[in-house]
Amino acid sequence: MSEIQWEEPFCGEGNSCFRVGLDEAGNAYIAVLGQEDRFITDTHDALRTMIREIKAGRADHLLR
Repeated sequence: MSEIQWEEPFCGEGNSCFRVGLDEAGNAYIAVLGQEDRFITDTHDALRTMIREIKAGRADHLLR
């Protein structure tokens, strides 16, 4: 498995912080800050969009 290069976390008040990462093959990953060994993977755009929607309060139900 390629090494994942993690970006700075996306954090909100009272919410978990999420990190998006990319590997050398261009695969994208998302993980909760501090739990980068447990991640999900999808396209970079899909993961970034999901984080933005959650932080904007339009997908809060996904965090429960």
